[in-house]
Amino acid sequence: MASIAAKKRPKDAATSADQMSKGILLYSILLALQYGAQPLISKRCTRREVIVTSSVLTCEIVKVVCALVIMAKEGSLKKTFSQWTVAGALTASGLPAIIYALQNSLLQIAYKNLDSLTFSMLNQTKILFTAVCTYLLLRQRQSIQQIGALFLLIVAAVLLSIGEGSSKGSSDGSSDQILFHGIIPVLVASVLSGMASALCQWSSQVKKHSSYLMTVEMSIVGSLFLLISTYKSPDGEAIRQHGFFYGWTLLTMIPVLFNALGGILVGLVTSRAGGVRKGFVIVSALLVTALLQFIFEGKPPSVYCIVALPLVVSSISIYQKYPYRVKKKEL
Repeated sequence: MASIAAKKRPKDAATSADQMSKGILLYSILLALQYGAQPLISKRCTRREVIVTSSVLTCEIVKVVCALVIMAKEGSLKKTFSQWTVAGALTASGLPAIIYALQNSLLQIAYKNLDSLTFSMLNQTKILFTAVCTYLLLRQRQSIQQIGALFLLIVAAVLLSIGEGSSKGSSDGSSDQILFHGIIPVLVASVLSGMASALCQWSSQVKKHSSYLMTVEMSIVGSLFLLISTYKSPDGEAIRQHGFFYGWTLLTMIPVLFNALGGILVGLVTSRAGGVRKGFVIVSALLVTALLQFIFEGKPPSVYCIVALPLVVSSISIYQKYPYRVKKKEL
């Protein structure tokens, strides 16, 4: 009997690993499609009259509902919230939630003022800022190859900034508008993303929070922060004057739902597959963005984008492939 049980265990383990692998592959494909299509979908489905805060708040609500439904389906909802405390939630998720809420608002502004491919590529600088913030907060070091990859990423971001400021200003708006309402918002959002990622990593390592629980906590705290900010913000005044759903159509819900789905998928891919798989997803998403922009907008990438694209792809691939390894002398 013991021998039969021993034979079954490897087979069961192999089946479980195969199912896990298929699940990771599915989540990765879905995240690549969502991440790559998000800028194009937001640009085509969201009217300029739509108030940014209204779309961000709606997205956060959708994320909370999706996370709670998934937790209930898995059977972990009751146990998780029986151990939940307000102090623990604020400590683990409060500050990252506020940072992410501000980041999302900046990204919504950048969506409307940059072409889809340039937005996606500039948005990848968040890896650079994540590396800096994780070192400052967690003392997580980078390998020589990773430092080189980060340098490539900076060069690509500079090329994209030059390309956007020189080539797009004459047809789609002034260079100042592109700079201050497109390039700068997405770069600031990348810095905030790095800060929030480092804080979330600390929360997961120290507080052992699940990805779904952190999604719920950060969405709620971030939404409260946004609601408070509407008291004196231009968006708050616009909501009081025109209504919360001013400028909305049925199509506006599409990018909102896509963005919420992406928030759930990021947590799943990171927790189940790690940073390496997430890096491949990001690279795939860049290719998806380029393809969709060419198909639906009929506009080939600029010379600067063509030069910067392989730099971004190479830098992300190298960064994920050559992690820092502790030397024997350091042990």
